[in-house]
Amino acid sequence: MKLIFSDFKKGKAKVKVENLDDLWYLKQVIDPKDLVKNRTLRKIKLSDDVQRKQKAEKKPVVLVLEVDKVEFSKTSNVLRVLGVVKEGPEDVPLGSYHTFSIEENSILTIIKQNWLKFQIDRLIEASKEIKSNILICVHDREEAYFAIMKKYGYQLISDLQGNVQKKADDKKIESTFYREIIKQLEEYDERYSLNKIILASPAFWKDDLMKEVKNEELKKKIILAACSSAGENAINEVLKRPETGEALKQNRISKEIKIVDELLKEISKNHMASYGLKETKNAAEAGAIRTLLITDEFIQKKRLIDEYNEVEYVMKTVDNAKGGIVIISSEHEAGKRLNGLGGIAAILRYKLNY
Repeated sequence: MKLIFSDFKKGKAKVKVENLDDLWYLKQVIDPKDLVKNRTLRKIKLSDDVQRKQKAEKKPVVLVLEVDKVEFSKTSNVLRVLGVVKEGPEDVPLGSYHTFSIEENSILTIIKQNWLKFQIDRLIEASKEIKSNILICVHDREEAYFAIMKKYGYQLISDLQGNVQKKADDKKIESTFYREIIKQLEEYDERYSLNKIILASPAFWKDDLMKEVKNEELKKKIILAACSSAGENAINEVLKRPETGEALKQNRISKEIKIVDELLKEISKNHMASYGLKETKNAAEAGAIRTLLITDEFIQKKRLIDEYNEVEYVMKTVDNAKGGIVIISSEHEAGKRLNGLGGIAAILRYKLNY
């Protein structure tokens, strides 16, 4: 994301969207009641004096919306910002509804009454983010799964099934499965300009595959890791492996997994944690929260049922007390585990006695 202009004291920031991950960042930053300014297409009614009829034609206009709802679909690569028109040309009625479709190369201005520290941090983080371009491949001798890392988690992009000889089958089959995997890795390396490839398998399968890699440039990018299976679930397992820490250290998902693991440790051992909205709100009001964790799914649910004000109150209380706030993506295992605790939790500065 390109941060074109910012004056957070006056409540303004102007940004340019450069990739899909930027849309995920913006979803965490734009709140209901914010003002968003964007160039968009709008149906304008035109008078036809000859036939005395009105017809509608889409025209480019610049509008300012008061945000009502924000929706992000990673499948359509669009962030939808829905709201009420507050400013625009005179042929667009004020108070009417409109939807911005924010996508790659969109330029928009966000105006808030109050920017929370974590929201400013998110914009700055996104503007400095260097695309890591990491691929994960988990495999054994029969199947392989390929996933590309995203800021909101990972995206499974393909799988391969090998034609291998069964024990009861007398007919000998020459396996070319490793070569198929390598060919797929080379194709993805070219398509995504990969920085790192994390190759993981149970037992010795990854070592056997590495022996067949002849492409030296590809080989330099590969980091080997262990996993207990070769299914899609193994991708989450690989994300926790120490072997992948260096490659993933710049990826937000690895940070999210680490901090959720820290929360779970505090819950089970030291009791320096709270979870659930009521308990977390109490901890925030006591000034006891060191780090607040909330899933994006929890925020979205509260917005849909018009209960976001209470969540925003907790976030502002933590922010005012100089606590950290981390929005956790529900697209990976750590987010799902946090959702299992109610979608909101906190690591505390000190134990609470109630």
